[in-house]
Amino acid sequence: MSNARAVLAGGCFWGMQDLIRKKPGVHGTRVGYTGGDVPNATYRNHGTHAEGIEIIYDPAVISYRELLEFFFQIHDPTTPNRQGNDRGLSYRSAIYYVDDAQKAVALDTIADVDASGLWPGKVVTEVEPVGDFWEAEPEHQDYLERIPNGYTCHFVRPDWVLPRRAAE
Repeated sequence: MSNARAVLAGGCFWGMQDLIRKKPGVHGTRVGYTGGDVPNATYRNHGTHAEGIEIIYDPAVISYRELLEFFFQIHDPTTPNRQGNDRGLSYRSAIYYVDDAQKAVALDTIADVDASGLWPGKVVTEVEPVGDFWEAEPEHQDYLERIPNGYTCHFVRPDWVLPRRAAE
């Protein structure tokens, strides 16, 4: 099977990249800016873009649904424009789907997160079609691999796990 692409935003891209890259089936990640209005976005000039992560993965090993469930476990999707100490539009929670199938899975997963009652509030994650993804500068790529004690507001929350469905 061929690789698939996912684009997510959930606060500072360093922590998301560090945790997601370790999942079996994830073949590559890069951080950047997406979902906004500035062409050729940079750290100093990214307008309304979110800090995001592009994920290349093998859907035979990890499904899009499993990626999203992990995404919702490592950031707080109930805080608008905020993750930890990071505040502002750049730190919003968003799913940028590449096709209608991803959109359907995203909406279904959000509905299940909301229905579970495990998260501290209702999900505010945006669900939008993927647009341009502007790769962040080299110093932002693989940041926590190079600086293991660097800043992150992402961590695995063991209590934020959706129950398995009967068919899964």
